[in-house]
Amino acid sequence: MQPFLESFRTQEITTNGTTIHVRVGGNGSAVVLLHGYGETGDMWAPLAATLALDHTVVVPDLRGLGLSSHPAGGYDKKTQAEDVAGVLHALKIDKVELVTHDIGNMVGYAFAAEHPHRVMRFALLDAPLPGVGPWDEILKNPLLWHFRFGGPDMERLVEGRERIYLDRFWNEFSADPKKFDEASREHYARLYARPGAMHSGFEQFKAFDQDAIDNKAFLAKGLLKMPVLAVGGEKSFGPMMATVMRYAATDVQEAVVPHAGHWLMEENPAATIKLIKDFLK
Repeated sequence: MQPFLESFRTQEITTNGTTIHVRVGGNGSAVVLLHGYGETGDMWAPLAATLALDHTVVVPDLRGLGLSSHPAGGYDKKTQAEDVAGVLHALKIDKVELVTHDIGNMVGYAFAAEHPHRVMRFALLDAPLPGVGPWDEILKNPLLWHFRFGGPDMERLVEGRERIYLDRFWNEFSADPKKFDEASREHYARLYARPGAMHSGFEQFKAFDQDAIDNKAFLAKGLLKMPVLAVGGEKSFGPMMATVMRYAATDVQEAVVPHAGHWLMEENPAATIKLIKDFLK
């Protein structure tokens, strides 16, 4: 898997009751890249290399994931939005563009809803928002059983079998599982096998009910006004991403990445990067 450019630095930023591992590089207006479940901020290395030519690129690991710390709580996305705010405060960054994937979409939405004046543009990749639009219908999809999977017994089941559990995500949610290569699988499986990592990952999903409550409260205050790019994988959420985001924002552009399932940066990085780069111009 592609590493970050050597010009990127890493640092640990303590904020909001947790410590966030962050990669920072480039120069120019700031863009924040937020990952989702089954990966870490490492997924963004190819995009970060492109954006760093004319942006300051900030790539955190979400709380409890990757190399960030594992606090006991705070896995609702409203709290994690304040993790992002704390990172930006430490870096002395005010206004940003957001690019997010999977659970990162949910954190990014909470940040944009809480700090709309700080978000210039917002691109969301292939995952819905709890409580927004057709959420209840989406929950009926049998492939999403993992939304309710967690607890002490489930943690015992996956302990030492993290790779088996994660392979299921990488295989079932891709158009072509071979595009999620072996090196990436080994890398992420090692990170998710770290002490506390699987528990923290399950907590991300456990918080969805609270996230739905929080998101409905955000919607009641008004829709997002900044330009939004809603990107779906052709073999995953596809145009449904735009359908979801039109319930939450007034200025939504729709895009579908061909020959890709959920893992857009692995399955069709060239098309995904071009869409994002063109949107952020």
